[in-house]
Amino acid sequence: MTEQLRLMAVHAHPDDESSKGAATMARYVSEGVDVLVATCTGGERGSILNPKLQGDPYIEANIHEVRAKEMDEAREILGVKQEWLGFVDSGLPEGDPLPPLPEGCFALEDVDEAAGALVKLIRSFKPQVITTYDENGGYPHPDHIMTHKISMVAFEAAGDPSRYPEAGEPWQPLKLYYNQGFNRPRTVALHEALLERGLESPYGEWLERWKEFQKHERELTTYVPCGEFFEIRDKALIAHRTQIDPDGGWFRVPMEIQREVWPTEEYELAKSKVATSLPEDDLFAGIRNN
Repeated sequence: MTEQLRLMAVHAHPDDESSKGAATMARYVSEGVDVLVATCTGGERGSILNPKLQGDPYIEANIHEVRAKEMDEAREILGVKQEWLGFVDSGLPEGDPLPPLPEGCFALEDVDEAAGALVKLIRSFKPQVITTYDENGGYPHPDHIMTHKISMVAFEAAGDPSRYPEAGEPWQPLKLYYNQGFNRPRTVALHEALLERGLESPYGEWLERWKEFQKHERELTTYVPCGEFFEIRDKALIAHRTQIDPDGGWFRVPMEIQREVWPTEEYELAKSKVATSLPEDDLFAGIRNN
Protein backbone atom coordinates (compact mmCIF):
# COMPACT_ATOMS: atom_id res chain seq x y z
CA MET A 1 0.00 0.00 0.00
CA THR A 2 1.86 3.05 -1.24
CA GLU A 3 -1.12 5.36 -0.83
CA GLN A 4 -1.36 7.68 2.18
CA LEU A 5 -3.01 5.93 5.13
CA ARG A 6 -6.00 7.79 6.57
CA LEU A 7 -7.98 7.17 9.75
CA MET A 8 -11.34 8.77 10.61
CA ALA A 9 -12.62 8.70 14.20
CA VAL A 10 -16.35 9.47 14.48
CA HIS A 11 -17.38 10.86 17.87
CA ALA A 12 -20.52 12.27 19.43
CA HIS A 13 -19.17 15.26 21.40
CA PRO A 14 -15.99 17.27 21.88
CA ASP A 15 -13.95 15.41 24.55
CA ASP A 16 -15.00 11.93 23.29
CA GLU A 17 -12.02 11.89 20.93
CA SER A 18 -9.66 12.43 23.86
CA SER A 19 -11.20 9.79 26.14
CA LYS A 20 -11.61 7.08 23.48
CA GLY A 21 -8.71 6.11 21.26
CA ALA A 22 -6.64 9.29 21.69
CA ALA A 23 -3.33 7.50 22.26
CA THR A 24 -3.99 5.38 19.18
CA MET A 25 -4.56 8.50 17.09
CA ALA A 26 -1.42 10.17 18.47
CA ARG A 27 0.61 7.07 17.62
CA TYR A 28 -0.65 6.97 14.05
CA VAL A 29 -0.05 10.71 13.62
CA SER A 30 3.56 10.11 14.72
CA GLU A 31 3.87 7.49 11.96
CA GLY A 32 2.61 9.86 9.27
CA VAL A 33 -0.99 8.64 9.08
CA ASP A 34 -3.54 11.35 8.24
CA VAL A 35 -6.10 11.36 11.09
CA LEU A 36 -9.45 13.17 11.08
CA VAL A 37 -11.91 13.44 13.97
CA ALA A 38 -15.54 13.87 12.91
CA THR A 39 -17.48 15.41 15.81
CA CYS A 40 -21.23 14.98 15.41
CA THR A 41 -22.43 17.64 17.88
CA GLY A 42 -21.12 20.74 19.61
CA GLY A 43 -21.64 19.34 23.08
CA GLU A 44 -23.77 22.36 23.94
CA ARG A 45 -26.05 20.45 26.32
CA GLY A 46 -23.19 18.80 28.20
CA SER A 47 -23.03 19.40 31.93
CA ILE A 48 -20.03 21.20 33.40
CA LEU A 49 -18.41 18.23 35.10
CA ASN A 50 -15.30 19.92 36.46
CA PRO A 51 -16.28 21.10 39.97
CA LYS A 52 -13.75 23.93 39.77
CA LEU A 53 -15.67 25.50 36.86
CA GLN A 54 -19.24 24.85 37.95
CA GLY A 55 -21.24 28.02 38.48
CA ASP A 56 -19.03 30.12 36.18
CA PRO A 57 -21.53 32.49 34.51
CA TYR A 58 -19.42 33.04 31.38
CA ILE A 59 -19.03 29.30 30.73
CA GLU A 60 -22.72 28.65 31.36
CA ALA A 61 -23.72 31.42 28.93
CA ASN A 62 -21.20 30.47 26.24
CA ILE A 63 -20.84 26.70 26.60
CA HIS A 64 -20.92 26.06 22.83
CA GLU A 65 -18.03 28.47 22.15
CA VAL A 66 -16.10 27.27 25.21
CA ARG A 67 -16.31 23.64 24.15
CA ALA A 68 -15.30 24.51 20.58
CA LYS A 69 -12.20 26.25 21.92
CA GLU A 70 -11.40 23.24 24.09
CA MET A 71 -11.72 21.03 21.01
CA ASP A 72 -9.27 23.23 19.12
CA GLU A 73 -6.71 22.84 21.89
CA ALA A 74 -7.16 19.07 22.09
CA ARG A 75 -6.88 18.78 18.31
CA GLU A 76 -3.57 20.63 18.38
CA ILE A 77 -2.24 18.40 21.16
CA LEU A 78 -3.18 15.20 19.32
CA GLY A 79 -1.96 16.48 15.96
CA VAL A 80 -5.19 15.51 14.21
CA LYS A 81 -7.59 17.28 11.89
CA GLN A 82 -11.17 17.85 13.04
CA GLU A 83 -14.52 18.62 11.42
CA TRP A 84 -17.93 19.35 12.95
CA LEU A 85 -20.94 17.57 11.44
CA GLY A 86 -23.12 20.33 12.86
CA PHE A 87 -25.79 18.45 14.81
CA VAL A 88 -27.25 19.67 18.11
CA ASP A 89 -26.35 17.88 21.35
CA SER A 90 -29.27 15.81 22.69
CA GLY A 91 -28.22 15.99 26.33
CA LEU A 92 -28.31 12.99 28.66
CA PRO A 93 -31.91 12.50 29.86
CA GLU A 94 -32.23 11.71 33.56
CA GLY A 95 -35.19 10.71 35.69
CA ASP A 96 -37.80 7.97 35.92
CA PRO A 97 -39.55 8.05 33.58
CA LEU A 98 -36.98 9.64 31.30
CA PRO A 99 -38.04 13.02 29.87
CA PRO A 100 -38.46 13.37 26.10
CA LEU A 101 -35.45 14.42 24.08
CA PRO A 102 -35.34 18.09 23.04
CA GLU A 103 -36.80 18.95 19.65
CA GLY A 104 -34.23 19.28 16.88
CA CYS A 105 -31.50 17.33 18.67
CA PHE A 106 -29.12 14.87 17.01
CA ALA A 107 -30.75 11.73 18.41
CA LEU A 108 -34.11 12.67 16.85
CA GLU A 109 -32.71 13.25 13.36
CA ASP A 110 -33.68 10.88 10.56
CA VAL A 111 -30.82 8.37 10.46
CA ASP A 112 -30.49 8.23 6.68
CA GLU A 113 -30.61 12.00 6.35
CA ALA A 114 -28.08 12.53 9.14
CA ALA A 115 -25.76 9.92 7.64
CA GLY A 116 -25.49 12.07 4.52
CA ALA A 117 -23.26 14.58 6.32
CA LEU A 118 -20.89 11.78 7.32
CA VAL A 119 -20.95 10.25 3.82
CA LYS A 120 -19.88 13.61 2.40
CA LEU A 121 -16.97 13.81 4.85
CA ILE A 122 -15.91 10.21 4.16
CA ARG A 123 -15.90 10.82 0.41
CA SER A 124 -13.88 13.99 0.86
CA PHE A 125 -11.30 12.62 3.33
CA LYS A 126 -11.15 9.07 1.89
CA PRO A 127 -10.28 7.08 5.03
CA GLN A 128 -9.37 3.42 4.75
CA VAL A 129 -10.31 2.91 8.43
CA ILE A 130 -13.14 4.35 10.53
CA THR A 131 -13.63 4.06 14.29
CA THR A 132 -16.97 4.64 16.00
CA TYR A 133 -19.15 3.27 18.82
CA ASP A 134 -20.98 -0.05 19.13
CA GLU A 135 -24.76 -0.39 19.11
CA ASN A 136 -24.89 0.48 22.82
CA GLY A 137 -22.95 3.67 22.18
CA GLY A 138 -20.19 2.46 24.51
CA TYR A 139 -22.65 3.65 27.13
CA PRO A 140 -26.29 4.45 26.43
CA HIS A 141 -26.11 8.17 25.70
CA PRO A 142 -28.59 8.95 22.89
CA ASP A 143 -25.93 10.82 20.90
CA HIS A 144 -23.50 7.91 21.13
CA ILE A 145 -26.16 5.49 19.92
CA MET A 146 -27.05 7.85 17.05
CA THR A 147 -23.34 8.15 16.19
CA HIS A 148 -23.25 4.37 15.83
CA LYS A 149 -26.33 4.38 13.60
CA ILE A 150 -25.10 6.99 11.13
CA SER A 151 -21.61 5.45 11.06
CA MET A 152 -23.00 2.07 10.03
CA VAL A 153 -25.13 3.60 7.27
CA ALA A 154 -22.33 5.84 6.03
CA PHE A 155 -19.68 3.08 5.96
CA GLU A 156 -21.67 1.12 3.38
CA ALA A 157 -23.28 4.06 1.57
CA ALA A 158 -20.06 6.02 0.96
CA GLY A 159 -18.91 3.52 -1.64
CA ASP A 160 -22.27 3.19 -3.38
CA PRO A 161 -22.66 5.60 -6.30
CA SER A 162 -26.46 5.23 -6.19
CA ARG A 163 -26.64 6.64 -2.66
CA TYR A 164 -26.14 10.29 -1.71
CA PRO A 165 -25.07 11.27 -5.27
CA GLU A 166 -24.84 14.91 -4.15
CA ALA A 167 -22.18 14.01 -1.55
CA GLY A 168 -19.21 13.59 -3.90
CA GLU A 169 -17.40 10.78 -5.68
CA PRO A 170 -17.91 7.37 -4.02
CA TRP A 171 -15.24 6.09 -1.63
CA GLN A 172 -15.43 2.74 0.15
CA PRO A 173 -13.67 2.55 3.53
CA LEU A 174 -12.13 -0.86 4.13
CA LYS A 175 -12.50 -1.40 7.88
CA LEU A 176 -14.79 -0.17 10.64
CA TYR A 177 -14.04 -0.59 14.34
CA TYR A 178 -15.88 -0.02 17.59
CA ASN A 179 -13.94 1.72 20.35
CA GLN A 180 -13.74 -0.71 23.28
CA GLY A 181 -11.17 1.01 25.50
CA PHE A 182 -13.45 0.77 28.53
CA ASN A 183 -13.42 -3.00 28.61
CA ARG A 184 -13.68 -5.33 31.58
CA PRO A 185 -10.32 -7.16 31.15
CA ARG A 186 -8.42 -3.85 31.16
CA THR A 187 -10.37 -2.52 34.13
CA VAL A 188 -9.86 -5.70 36.15
CA ALA A 189 -6.14 -5.79 35.34
CA LEU A 190 -5.55 -2.20 36.44
CA HIS A 191 -7.78 -2.61 39.51
CA GLU A 192 -5.90 -5.71 40.68
CA ALA A 193 -2.51 -4.16 39.92
CA LEU A 194 -3.31 -1.16 42.10
CA LEU A 195 -4.55 -3.29 45.00
CA GLU A 196 -1.50 -5.57 44.75
CA ARG A 197 0.71 -2.51 45.20
CA GLY A 198 -1.29 -1.28 48.17
CA LEU A 199 -2.78 1.62 46.21
CA GLU A 200 -6.36 2.80 46.07
CA SER A 201 -8.26 1.81 42.92
CA PRO A 202 -10.83 4.09 41.26
CA TYR A 203 -12.41 1.07 39.54
CA GLY A 204 -14.13 -0.75 42.39
CA GLU A 205 -17.51 0.90 41.87
CA TRP A 206 -17.17 0.63 38.08
CA LEU A 207 -16.73 -3.14 38.34
CA GLU A 208 -19.72 -3.48 40.68
CA ARG A 209 -21.93 -1.57 38.25
CA TRP A 210 -20.55 -3.16 35.09
CA LYS A 211 -23.61 -5.29 34.37
CA GLU A 212 -25.79 -2.18 34.26
CA PHE A 213 -23.98 -1.03 31.14
CA GLN A 214 -22.91 -4.26 29.43
CA LYS A 215 -25.32 -7.06 28.66
CA HIS A 216 -22.43 -9.26 27.51
CA GLU A 217 -18.69 -9.09 27.10
CA ARG A 218 -17.57 -7.50 23.84
CA GLU A 219 -15.11 -9.28 21.57
CA LEU A 220 -11.79 -7.46 21.65
CA THR A 221 -10.17 -8.10 18.28
CA THR A 222 -7.49 -5.43 18.08
CA TYR A 223 -4.95 -4.24 20.64
CA VAL A 224 -3.01 -1.19 19.47
CA PRO A 225 0.27 -0.62 21.38
CA CYS A 226 0.36 3.06 22.28
CA GLY A 227 1.63 3.34 25.86
CA GLU A 228 4.24 5.93 24.97
CA PHE A 229 1.41 8.26 23.89
CA PHE A 230 -0.61 8.07 27.11
CA GLU A 231 0.70 11.45 28.28
CA ILE A 232 -0.50 13.07 25.05
CA ARG A 233 -3.89 11.40 25.56
CA ASP A 234 -4.13 12.80 29.09
CA LYS A 235 -3.01 16.27 28.04
CA ALA A 236 -5.69 16.33 25.32
CA LEU A 237 -8.32 15.18 27.78
CA ILE A 238 -7.38 17.86 30.30
CA ALA A 239 -7.79 20.45 27.53
CA HIS A 240 -11.53 19.76 27.82
CA ARG A 241 -11.60 21.68 31.07
CA THR A 242 -15.37 21.90 31.43
CA GLN A 243 -15.69 18.11 31.20
CA ILE A 244 -12.67 16.75 33.03
CA ASP A 245 -11.46 17.28 36.59
CA PRO A 246 -7.65 16.99 36.42
CA ASP A 247 -7.74 15.70 40.01
CA GLY A 248 -10.45 13.13 39.22
CA GLY A 249 -10.48 9.39 38.74
CA TRP A 250 -9.31 9.53 35.13
CA PHE A 251 -5.77 10.26 36.26
CA ARG A 252 -5.40 8.22 39.46
CA VAL A 253 -3.55 5.25 37.95
CA PRO A 254 0.20 6.00 37.86
CA MET A 255 1.52 6.15 34.32
CA GLU A 256 4.19 3.50 34.95
CA ILE A 257 1.51 1.04 36.08
CA GLN A 258 -0.63 1.75 33.02
CA ARG A 259 2.31 1.10 30.71
CA GLU A 260 3.38 -2.05 32.54
CA VAL A 261 -0.05 -3.61 33.00
CA TRP A 262 -2.04 -2.46 29.95
CA PRO A 263 -0.09 -0.49 27.31
CA THR A 264 -2.69 -0.82 24.53
CA GLU A 265 -6.04 0.58 23.40
CA GLU A 266 -8.65 -1.92 22.31
CA TYR A 267 -11.11 -2.16 19.43
CA GLU A 268 -13.72 -4.53 18.06
CA LEU A 269 -13.54 -5.11 14.32
CA ALA A 270 -17.13 -4.70 13.14
CA LYS A 271 -16.77 -4.62 9.34
CA SER A 272 -13.92 -5.43 7.01
CA LYS A 273 -13.61 -5.45 3.24
CA VAL A 274 -10.09 -6.96 3.47
CA ALA A 275 -8.74 -10.22 4.83
CA THR A 276 -7.12 -9.99 8.25
CA SER A 277 -6.09 -12.36 11.04
CA LEU A 278 -7.37 -11.88 14.59
CA PRO A 279 -6.22 -10.72 17.02
CA GLU A 280 -4.64 -7.66 15.41
CA ASP A 281 -2.21 -5.06 16.72
CA ASP A 282 -2.84 -2.52 13.95
CA LEU A 283 -6.03 -0.87 12.68
CA PHE A 284 -4.50 -1.01 9.19
CA ALA A 285 -3.79 -4.75 9.31
CA GLY A 286 -4.72 -6.20 5.92
CA ILE A 287 -4.46 -2.77 4.31
CA ARG A 288 -0.75 -2.05 4.54
CA ASN A 289 1.22 -3.69 1.73
CA ASN A 290 -1.96 -4.57 -0.16
